[in-house]
Amino acid sequence: MLALRAMAGVPLHRRARAKNIIFCFMDGGPSHVDTFDPKPMLKKHEGKAIGESAVTKRSQSSAKRVWMGSPWEFKQRGQSGLWVSDLFPHIAQVADHLCVVRSMVGELPLHGQQNLLLHTGRIMGQAPSLGAWVSYGLGTENRNLPGYVVLNNDWVPNGGLENFGSSFLPASHQATMVRAKGVPVDNIVPHDAAAIQRRKLALLAEQDAEFAASTSDARAIEGAIANYETAFLMQSAVPDIADISHEPEHIRKLYGLDSTDEHQRFYATQALRARRLVEAGVRFVEITCPSFDGNNSPWDQHAQLKQNHEKNARITDQSVAALISDLDQRGLLDETIVLWAGEMGRTPHTPKVSATAGRDHHVSGYSIFMAGGGFKGGTAFGETDEFGNLVASDPLNIHDIHATLLHQMGIDHEKLIFRHGGRDQRLTDVHGRVVTELLA
Repeated sequence: MLALRAMAGVPLHRRARAKNIIFCFMDGGPSHVDTFDPKPMLKKHEGKAIGESAVTKRSQSSAKRVWMGSPWEFKQRGQSGLWVSDLFPHIAQVADHLCVVRSMVGELPLHGQQNLLLHTGRIMGQAPSLGAWVSYGLGTENRNLPGYVVLNNDWVPNGGLENFGSSFLPASHQATMVRAKGVPVDNIVPHDAAAIQRRKLALLAEQDAEFAASTSDARAIEGAIANYETAFLMQSAVPDIADISHEPEHIRKLYGLDSTDEHQRFYATQALRARRLVEAGVRFVEITCPSFDGNNSPWDQHAQLKQNHEKNARITDQSVAALISDLDQRGLLDETIVLWAGEMGRTPHTPKVSATAGRDHHVSGYSIFMAGGGFKGGTAFGETDEFGNLVASDPLNIHDIHATLLHQMGIDHEKLIFRHGGRDQRLTDVHGRVVTELLA
């Protein structure tokens, strides 16, 4: 009973449009002016100094830096005519499902702080992640699986495991990690028969319940008991879901599992598992990017922008598009939100234009997109200026995105609260609005 109470959600505040979220985390900061925000003025003025008027405290910049155009061509895609660059040929094919926000504004041009802001709504961490809040707010639809799963690639992003943690929420809402290669989850194969395991769990639960009764706040103990129960039930569910070998060959090829690039195969594996997890009732699934050069911020191209952005695109583009298409043809996209976001964008300028030039950290205006779950497909919201340097209209921050995601899941971000530290805590703190302009 304690375990079930710790895993239960809160009553919905409104009719939910979506039931699940899949977060494709593009760690490191993809360049907005090379993906979804075309800026022909960059090519026209390439090599010219940006000047004092373009310098901003929120990004790495100085008046002597020079504008740099995009190495990729932009085209209008689909019936909607949404602009997507040639860097993403597969995502371009699902453009009519994309709701692109071009006017995101961050707080600090630092990976750790921006990662934590993206995940927890705080630049200092010490707060539950978005996935943990969704799990806490809605519970799980499948008692054999956790409510929050991170499909990881054996590395930890800047900002640490707090990006995926439950902080002061019950421990049952923190992320369960599933690896791309090797054994998906440690110790998933039982060493004891189920009856013996049950006796051990009963003894642990009895001891923990006695201890919980003697504490002033038993929620942490209840969360631990819930984790024991979930771990026991996962033994049968996780191996089956993680095993994608029985998927039809055309689906495996759709995601890119036949690629000669092992990193693309890793990402394709996790993207296909993400679909299987939401089918099984997992509320929140996050997919991280494989690191092909030892960098735990794979999209962080301060140099070799063209070479390494193309590598990242080869790894992720086909699988993200396949995930959207696969969910759509199965009738699941209407109830599943696919969120594609990095923690920041990249500067439209560089110290010197060259074949190996890169772009630096940029939080004064960047792009993300949502697909499915009631978001308005084939649209772009907000604008940056003619160089992609500063937001020119409709600025949004991550609190606004968090509020809107929760809204679509049937949760009022101002009412999803947890008492901690003498005050009512929430994901969006004292910020955020539901951006109805993004919704169909």
